[in-house]
Amino acid sequence: MIKTYFKQAIELMRQNRLFSTLYIVGTGLSIAMTVIVAVVYYVKLAPIYPEVNRRDTYYLSGTSFERNKDGRFQSWSYSYSYRALQEWFYPLKNAREVSASTFGAVKYIQPSDRSGDFPVNIVETDPAYFRIYAFHFFDGQPFAQSDLESGIRKAVITDKLARRLFGKENGVVGYQFLLNYETYQVCGVVRGASHLTNRSYADLYVPYSTMEGYRDAAYPEVPYCGPFQVTVLVEDGKQGKALCEEVHEIVRKQNLLHEADGLKMNIDEDPVSHLHASLMMSVGGEGNWWRAVRYLLFILLILLLVPALNLSGLIASRMESRLPEMGIRKVFGGRRNELLSQVLWENFMLTLAGGVLGMAIAWIALYGCREWVFRVFDRYASLIPEGTDVYVSGEMLFAPSVFLITLLFCLVLNILSALIPAWLSLRNPIMNSLYEKR
Repeated sequence: MIKTYFKQAIELMRQNRLFSTLYIVGTGLSIAMTVIVAVVYYVKLAPIYPEVNRRDTYYLSGTSFERNKDGRFQSWSYSYSYRALQEWFYPLKNAREVSASTFGAVKYIQPSDRSGDFPVNIVETDPAYFRIYAFHFFDGQPFAQSDLESGIRKAVITDKLARRLFGKENGVVGYQFLLNYETYQVCGVVRGASHLTNRSYADLYVPYSTMEGYRDAAYPEVPYCGPFQVTVLVEDGKQGKALCEEVHEIVRKQNLLHEADGLKMNIDEDPVSHLHASLMMSVGGEGNWWRAVRYLLFILLILLLVPALNLSGLIASRMESRLPEMGIRKVFGGRRNELLSQVLWENFMLTLAGGVLGMAIAWIALYGCREWVFRVFDRYASLIPEGTDVYVSGEMLFAPSVFLITLLFCLVLNILSALIPAWLSLRNPIMNSLYEKR
């Protein structure tokens, strides 16, 4: 039966080329926009190399302190200090791994061939960072806890940087290079992360103890503010909830301890899961992840309903021209449900063709415009550093979940656009259908 419907759909496409072209192109553009939205949010939320533990990852980005005493108001806000790491976060009980890092640092490498200094993105972190983010090591291993405690200048570099510095990515462990005119030794080479996975992206990773003044607080009045952001990996959602309660208990105790001084600590909604953090930083989020979800659902609803209404008008027009055919089918015993099923299958073939076209358009747009399209739904625009290649991997573009979303979208779009006009046309009496063109 489906084979027959397929043959009929092909024949109708040949007979009504203008209608078929408009239908397929209109459907393709709608599905392309939907796929682009789906892929953008897939890259933001799904487990992608090396951030494969996103579901169980929590972040503490910063804190703020306020003091209102003797009519004088003061406030401080920053990330966390080394003292905060040692007293609060490293001893956390409800955590599988705790890592402290600084992000966004840019330094310059002085290559041995004297071809000229060039900038690199650096993450200053600890060994736990490599247990949270599953980097693939081509050579060597992460720096050890003893390297962190001793402040030894070791570095994990990406394969791209290794090829630029040494002409190869294997067998470079122990090699040295100059970073801001200080000598560092390579201890490992990893497959680089994409700039789209911004929590793990860098050109090289070094112990934060190599950073000058890493033990110093940002403000002398508040010893817990400093340069570190904290990433926590938990076992599951239950432990994640316990982690939030444990951290909030730390805040409560600190506020009680400094109540006489009028000093009050605030961490907003931290620790926040990767899902909530990503949604809060999306367009429409405004610091509220549920608001971002509503905004996204509204966009998808528009992408679904507007083309469905347009396609419904096209189908209604075509059904008017097919009324005599349907009348003859009814005369020879064709039941309404069978005719409706035929119309839906025919339109599904057209919608599926539009879906294939839409996927192709989406892939071309995502890859060709990768430097900005993945930032469209961010609340704050961020400039990509000059010379940075925004790598888009196969697991980002060809994710099975994106295929399923596209297929589901095709089915829903087909039902919304074809069901009502087909049902209304098939309700016409047989005689009216037969005499429609007289």
